[in-house]
Amino acid sequence: MENLTQLVSVITPVHAPSIEYLAGAYESLAKQEMPDGWDWEWLVQEDGQAAALVDALPHDPRISLGTGRPGGPGVARTLALARVSGQLIKVLDADDQLTPGALARDIVAFDAHPQIGWTTSRVLDLLPDGSTAGWDKDPAGGLIDRGSVLSFWRANDYRASVHPATLCLRRDLVFALGGWMALPASEDTGLLLAANAVSAGYFTREYGLLYRKWPGQVTSHAAHREPAEYQARMRIIEARADTLASMLPNGLPLTPLA
Repeated sequence: MENLTQLVSVITPVHAPSIEYLAGAYESLAKQEMPDGWDWEWLVQEDGQAAALVDALPHDPRISLGTGRPGGPGVARTLALARVSGQLIKVLDADDQLTPGALARDIVAFDAHPQIGWTTSRVLDLLPDGSTAGWDKDPAGGLIDRGSVLSFWRANDYRASVHPATLCLRRDLVFALGGWMALPASEDTGLLLAANAVSAGYFTREYGLLYRKWPGQVTSHAAHREPAEYQARMRIIEARADTLASMLPNGLPLTPLA
């Protein structure tokens, strides 16, 4: 049988204010050194149909551009799933950047631990002045038990123990969970907690992402923390994770990577 290249499908939703940062995201992706037999594809999904990305992306055959009606980052990411060819799906927001070796470390973790459904890593906040700042409460590196992220999230004012912007997940897990939640925000946290409800994960202590802090990001807007909507989002995320855990007490069977 022919030995075909395995792919990591990197999904990036884009709205107009973040287009200026796409070049940095692409540069960080282009610099990734992949293990033998692996490559990546970049699925860029415009949130809306303004055709604003036509001249914003480089000419690289690994890039696939999609558009759709505006619905927020979760809808954009889920629409991009229609074009996924990889066995692994990696999250990369338009304004963030991967660190060197991030994709290779994800692949190594999946190869070493076939029982896991997802991986995450440490994050450095990329501040407007170009400096970076970390978080001093990252967990120890290694396997993450089912349900442990949800337990931490509940006990720490709805802050997860690992960062959903660093997620890399098995394709079959993402599709089994229906992609990202239909929420105006926190849809990535919802996917993280749902994935942890049905499968173990892995945390890499090396920094895997530069997470840009800037005024235009969705999480910096006052609406992101509007009390009534915020509490509703948290209740929905929690209920989904609890329901999945109770319905699948033995976890979700996962297909080993080829």
